Order: sequence, then C-alpha cells, then structure tokens
Amino acid sequence: MASVESGIASHYDVSDLEQHILAVLADTGVEIAHLRAGDLEAVDEFHIGGIAATRELIGQMGLKPGARLLDIGSGVGGPARFAANNAGADVTGIDLTQSYVDIATSLSKRVGMADKVRFVQGSALDMPFSNKSFDTAMILHVGMNLPDKKKLMSEAARVLKPGGVFAVYDVMRLKAGALTYPLPWASDESMSFVATPDDYRSAAAAAGFSVTAERPRGAFAIEFFDTIRARMAAAQAEGKKPPPGVNLIMGENAGTKIANLTPALKGGILAPVEMLLRLG
Repeated sequence: MASVESGIASHYDVSDLEQHILAVLADTGVEIAHLRAGDLEAVDEFHIGGIAATRELIGQMGLKPGARLLDIGSGVGGPARFAANNAGADVTGIDLTQSYVDIATSLSKRVGMADKVRFVQGSALDMPFSNKSFDTAMILHVGMNLPDKKKLMSEAARVLKPGGVFAVYDVMRLKAGALTYPLPWASDESMSFVATPDDYRSAAAAAGFSVTAERPRGAFAIEFFDTIRARMAAAQAEGKKPPPGVNLIMGENAGTKIANLTPALKGGILAPVEMLLRLG
C-alpha cells in the first residue's frame, strides 16, 4: 500500500505548480499582490465541473457557520476555501501529496484565509484525527485513488460525530469497458481504483452510513469537457493562450488525460456521481 500511495502522490506532484498558477493568473490580468479567493476558482477546483460542482455539492450539505468540516483529498485547497468563505465552515483539509498541502497553505495565506482553513499531509485510509472530531466531511474526486472503499468509509465514520454528513463526489464505473491511460487521476491502472455506486453504497452501509441523496452527473461532465475544448480551440484560433482551468493542475499531458477520459464518459462507462451520506 505504501508503494501505491507513493506512486499516486508522484502522479499529482507537478513541478513549480504554485508559481505556474500565479503566472497564468497574472497573464489574465489578476493582481497577484491583491489576490482573492475568487481569483483562484478557475484553477483550484481539480475535479469535473470545477467551481460549479463544488457549489452544488456543498449546497446540499446543510453546513452551518462554525461547523467543523473535513475535506478528504483537499488538493490545492479550492473547495476548502469555498466552504469557509461561503458557508462559514471551519475547514481542515488532508491530502496525500505534500506539495498540494504546501500550495493549499500558501495560496490560503495569500488570499487572507490562513485562519479559516488548514491543511495536513496524510492518507484518507489512516487519518491523523481523533474520533468524532468533525461535524461533516466531503471528498471530491479522490476515491478513484483509494483501493479500499470500506476503509475510506470506516475512517470517515470514525472521525465524524453521530448524525454527520459525508458528501461524496467521485468518478464511478457505471458499466464494463476498457479505460485508456493516463487519466486525470492515474498514470496507469496500478493507481486507478474506480468502483461502482453499489461498491460505495455497500461500503457506506457497513460503516453505519445511510444514503440520503444520490445523483449521477454524466451529462454534466460531458458538457464540462466540451466547453473546455471549445474555449481552448477558440483561444488557439485567435492566437491567444488557453484560458486557465483544471487542465493547469494536470501538467503538460493534460490534453491526453482529458482525451482519454472523454470516450469513457460519452460511452457511459464512467460518470461522476454525487452521494450524500449520513452517519447513524
């Protein structure tokens, strides 16, 4: 398991990513010296649907100001900052990739949110938190890298208080079919653990969760990537740099990863799925 996690962390580790993000934003006219959380939304929401998906997921969680929220697989901190700014949550993020933790911390400091969000390095399958530490939790496009969904659910249940909501937004397998790599979450099949909604439901039930809402978002995903491609093609036709987006965090082969994912989405093999789970 340690070697698998090491490979996954390396997959996401993009050299000089924070500097690249800031340079791209500066090119679009953002004043880096006066950076705001909203300026980052195009690049810090590393999942299908970006900020729109985050807004819709968090909008279903019933967060109250001051609620202790755990963001499992927090990336460079976009969803955590959004939840803190828009719902008043007290957010802790955990991510396997140390560079993501460092960037999330640095960007949060740049936008004046160092006191509202915090980030730690660690595994979602063995989290360094005490029992019943959080009121609610969320995971956005992380389960595809976690081989043991039952352990994910049991860890989430352990750190949540009774009645806590666990919001899941992961890419799931809806039917059989071959996948082509690399994909946004995996360089090869050794680090991809896409599971079915049934797998998530059974793992959740075993940990004491009940499903309160579920929604497949395949059409939403296809539209999202069609829009990205159209924007990039328009920029190329005008001789401009492509607009910043989730592709920025994917590194130099972002186009290949998106091209490999698209047939699986359009063929109905994969789709992002929302699940709202309640403990107890």
